[in-house]
Amino acid sequence: MTTPWGEPVLARFPEDPRERLRAWDASDAYLLRHLAEREVPLSGTVVVLGDRWGALVTALAEHRPTQITDSWLGQEATRANLARNGVEPGAVRLLTTQDPPPGRIDVLLVRVPKSLALLEDQLLRLAPAVHGGTVVVGTGMVKEIHTSTLDLFERILGPTRTSLAEKKARLIFCTPDPALERPASPWPYRYTLPGDVGPVSGRTVVNHAGVFCADRLDIGTRFFLKHLPAGRSGGRVVDLGCGNGVVGTAAALADPRAEVLFVDESFQAVASAQATYRANDVPGHAEFRVGDGLAGVPAGSVDLVLNNPPFHSHQATTDTTAWRMFTGARRTLRRGGELWVIGNRHLGYHVKLRRLFGNSEVVASDPKFVVLRAVKR
Repeated sequence: MTTPWGEPVLARFPEDPRERLRAWDASDAYLLRHLAEREVPLSGTVVVLGDRWGALVTALAEHRPTQITDSWLGQEATRANLARNGVEPGAVRLLTTQDPPPGRIDVLLVRVPKSLALLEDQLLRLAPAVHGGTVVVGTGMVKEIHTSTLDLFERILGPTRTSLAEKKARLIFCTPDPALERPASPWPYRYTLPGDVGPVSGRTVVNHAGVFCADRLDIGTRFFLKHLPAGRSGGRVVDLGCGNGVVGTAAALADPRAEVLFVDESFQAVASAQATYRANDVPGHAEFRVGDGLAGVPAGSVDLVLNNPPFHSHQATTDTTAWRMFTGARRTLRRGGELWVIGNRHLGYHVKLRRLFGNSEVVASDPKFVVLRAVKR
């Protein structure tokens, strides 16, 4: 990526030679160019929110910025990119969306996230550290910035306007108003599950901002909950890509002797899963882990993996994440262990499972979704 501060070499994490997706886009380059051309002072506390793969903080490393991200993969990409470009350890402070933010912010750079709820949550968390002299600049592709996006900046921080579009990217300029009366944060959000979804019927779900379908039970998960495996006795269960943890919580309620591992690469998701589990006084043992799927889980140590894989990586449609989840499941399952997957029918997960496991059985289906079962032989 060519920037006013040099040409850092960047990659996503984990790197996939089959896809070669870039670790930056035109909105990152537009923001960096604006900072240089307008000579924005970067001597104070610089905070970068939502830097997807570390492109912004790597370019600005000499100014010792703080990165705040919800993505474990994004944070690992940042670490790798900083090392790749010779940045000294500690030059960039890496925080998650669950960490306490800095007490004062002089420059706030915002890479607009896909989730409007996550943007709202983070702006409300950061607003007390913003002062009248804080420079606030947001960036994103045109298709990612909507009137509702600008309304959030305006309602939480102060008067907001946008730039002209360049290479399908746009900037957001916000002038902080310290006298602005900010709304109370609605996050985390709690709701009660319906009465027809198995062991979790009538139970409480807790969602932190940014978790998929945060204000209601999505139809895919509802279908999955109605067809989870039953009649088990103990064993180790993984809720892989756990989101708010409702699937793993259902497994724990159905079998109190099971040990359930909740895994997601989103810090917000794992915090939600932990809050959901605790809100329902679930018996048994549970572990909560933020990370890259089943990496680090010993081979042959798991009896059952429950999985609703994503098929997007930001704006890119890809099956890479699903394939890595499936291969991780096969590695960690004991012989006779099972992977249960739900997905949209058109994604063709049965083909991938047959290639990997040698078998794939349809457990349940409707016009939109299919629940598949694969057994490690």
